[in-house]
Amino acid sequence: MTVRRRKEIHLAAHFPGVNNTTVWADPGSKSQIEFSSFEHLARTAERGLFDFFFLAEGLRLREHKGRIHDLDVVGRPESITMLNALAAVTERLGLAATVNATFNEPYEIARRFATLDHLSGGRAAWNVVTSSDAFTGENFRRGGFLDRAERYTRAAEFIGTARELWDSWTPEGVPRPFAHRGAHFDIAGEFTLPRSPQGYPVVIQAGDSDEGREFAASTADVIFTRQSSLEAGRAFYADVKRRLEKYGRTSDDLKIMPGVSVVLGDTAAEAQEKAAEIRRQQVSPQNAILALEQIWGVDLSSYDPDGPLPETDPVTDSSITQGRTRRGDTVAIAEKWRALSKEKGLSIRETVIEAGARQSFIGTPESVAAELHSFVRQDAADGFILVPHLTPGGLDEFVDRVVPLLQERGAFRTEYEGTTLRSHLGLSDPVWKG
Repeated sequence: MTVRRRKEIHLAAHFPGVNNTTVWADPGSKSQIEFSSFEHLARTAERGLFDFFFLAEGLRLREHKGRIHDLDVVGRPESITMLNALAAVTERLGLAATVNATFNEPYEIARRFATLDHLSGGRAAWNVVTSSDAFTGENFRRGGFLDRAERYTRAAEFIGTARELWDSWTPEGVPRPFAHRGAHFDIAGEFTLPRSPQGYPVVIQAGDSDEGREFAASTADVIFTRQSSLEAGRAFYADVKRRLEKYGRTSDDLKIMPGVSVVLGDTAAEAQEKAAEIRRQQVSPQNAILALEQIWGVDLSSYDPDGPLPETDPVTDSSITQGRTRRGDTVAIAEKWRALSKEKGLSIRETVIEAGARQSFIGTPESVAAELHSFVRQDAADGFILVPHLTPGGLDEFVDRVVPLLQERGAFRTEYEGTTLRSHLGLSDPVWKG
């Protein structure tokens, strides 16, 4: 008889940037740009024995109707620089930065991540994102030069080239010349840094599209995803894991970690009431109209947030919002929202609140711990990236009230066993390819 290995939960913390998650008006909401906020959230995550701390990043402030988007963060520090500072005030916590593979070059990014891995003692991670957005590209020399169909092709070559650079030093610390000739990069020279403690930083990829899943299966160590139910999570998990074999990888080589929110209460009713209030705060009347305009692609400022949805169809080629990827088939989304509104008798604001709800675990600490454990045991996830609605204290209650219960269940570590992020995630060290 085959005895199945017990699965432990992996946990990470996300510091939101461009988002509709943060409740800005809450008295507990503090600065989104001061170092103290980043330090508090990172220290809390480490106190909770989380695997890593994850920073999102945008390369240009979004615009809506020609003005800076209301939900953007102005003055946000650059991610790798921030993580180098956090390496000095944490000891074991992994440090993950989002860096774009479209508007950067392999040599420079390989150098910066190798530096972070050295300074942190092997705790660096790279969340690889891509872009075909010409609006963002205006900030860069080549502009929006990359066709959307090429974005994952370039990203795969980018990561492969970075790994060639990291491998150009032997494990014994001997530098060797490198040369890469490819479709997107043609570089040669000598890399300035020796092989770092992890060999390669952990690679994270976010995306639910078919091409994103394939990219993650071929290249990534962690996939940051978003599923709305246990059933959807299990289907996604099975689909991505089955793709690994063709790349010579096993199920343990890729961790699937959905981004989730958690709302706790002393009773189930209290937790549900808190969650409803959080969603009302996240989707103000003004933000409800803004969300609607992003789908419909036209100015809807004359509409009443407490009134019905527009009867007209969206404008599919709209540029009303710049610097943000539109949400797929907007006509189909509009039809889905109208059906939801009609079925439940919802206003514009109520529809946006219900349709835009992130997968959440809502309940008492005991019920949330049980549900998180159930998701992992039933192969709907390997763990979770928590996205708090408050910065910087939004993780405190979870660490204080839920983590001990997960530990009692034997579902979560009681101490860090290793020093590197790869050890936290149960990933093997990369084989040197000299």
